[in-house]
Amino acid sequence: MEIKKISDFKYEVEKTGNMRVPAIIYSSPTLLPFIEKDLALQQLLNVASLRGIISYSIGMPDMHQGYAFPIGGIAAFDAAEGVVSPGGVGFDINCGVRVIRTNLRYEDVKDYLPELGRILFKNVPSGVGSTGLEKFGVDQARRAMKLGLMWAREKGFAEEYDIENIEDSGCLESAEPEFVSRKAVDRGREEFGTLGAGNHFLEIDKVEKIYDPKVAQAFGLFEGQIVIWIHTGSRGLGHQIATDFIQIMLPRMETYKIPLFDKDFVSLPIRASESQMYLGAMAAAANFAWVNRQVITYFVRKSFSQVFRTPFEKLGMDILYDVAHNIAKFEKYTVGGKEMLLLVHRKGATRAFPKGHAVLKGKFREIGQPVLLPGDMRRGSYILIGSNKAVEETFGSVAHGAGRLKSRHSAVKEISFEEIKREMDESDILLFAADKKVAREEAPQAYKDVDAVVEPIIEEGLATAVARTKPLLVIKG
Repeated sequence: MEIKKISDFKYEVEKTGNMRVPAIIYSSPTLLPFIEKDLALQQLLNVASLRGIISYSIGMPDMHQGYAFPIGGIAAFDAAEGVVSPGGVGFDINCGVRVIRTNLRYEDVKDYLPELGRILFKNVPSGVGSTGLEKFGVDQARRAMKLGLMWAREKGFAEEYDIENIEDSGCLESAEPEFVSRKAVDRGREEFGTLGAGNHFLEIDKVEKIYDPKVAQAFGLFEGQIVIWIHTGSRGLGHQIATDFIQIMLPRMETYKIPLFDKDFVSLPIRASESQMYLGAMAAAANFAWVNRQVITYFVRKSFSQVFRTPFEKLGMDILYDVAHNIAKFEKYTVGGKEMLLLVHRKGATRAFPKGHAVLKGKFREIGQPVLLPGDMRRGSYILIGSNKAVEETFGSVAHGAGRLKSRHSAVKEISFEEIKREMDESDILLFAADKKVAREEAPQAYKDVDAVVEPIIEEGLATAVARTKPLLVIKG
């Protein structure tokens, strides 16, 4: 296949074979060769072959091989004629990122970082099979899945003003917890307030550079400021929902004459009853994930208050924003001069709506939506803001992170924990790891350079940079 260069950071694969639309890739000469080392490109072309896909399938600079869809992939489907794919959302439904601001500066916390790390490591359980400090029964878990952040507010984990700083106010109203299996509920109900393992993390970062002073000021960001990053999702609950519905939907594909590109590439028409059930269960998992990040926020605030002997409100610990990057949502876009209702799958991709967008509320309609793009645990992360061009070209989406460079297997084979620890020490970053093997899987060398990933996004005008942060302390599962 031929990958044609359209501009300095944009490439196209024209329709061929069963493809219904072209594939567009935002990348660079440095990053492009990496997508040819795994199955990511073929997966993107498979997505372009799905029924009802609109305009093109889209790959971001962080694109790499995933289950069914590539991670770093975006696809929008006609709400009437298109399909829904559990693999297009992913197994960790509403895996996402949250940033908490503080009014603390580096000088205020540098001597307290070891103590903060120990307390946070205790209060926010991490690792495979970790369970939360707060546990709930089946009925309360289902209520949390229905109400999202309002449930967290009921239980005292959230403040009223937290809700406005979260994508969709932390609740998809389409959630149908009755479509979530008891097995999935049982996997999730003890996981409120937990990081889990894999690429999930909790970080204390310092804002090292401001690119847009006006927007940064509106977001409450300044150089030298301490911010906290939280990256996790719906944990075992979301994984079980994806597993359940792949098994439910797979036998029905033949009825609709939909080809199976690989064993996980399950899709059915949106109108099918199984698809409607999946979307209700997916929304329930998304709400659960927002609650999970909120319970973590509660314990982060509690930990900082304990260390600094000050109420978290006086420490300025407000949520900057919270974004989902594994999700499918109905959104309206103008395509060919006609407004259409589309089901947008973002698989390892972040919503990036600009100021004035009808979906945004309050101050974010005036400023634009923060885009939270984490890198690896050494090189740092970016806070961006979306653009009108993203709405026009990528269904309001950009990359979700740095993206893997090495598989987990390769990272463990090639990188020792001692090497990681030495590298982190040399960078003055404290590392708290629940599992040394997982830490090796998540080594900085296993990821693309986040600066290189952000470059095509900015140069193509999909988003603009607001700030860059550098890790001071990292907690990994």
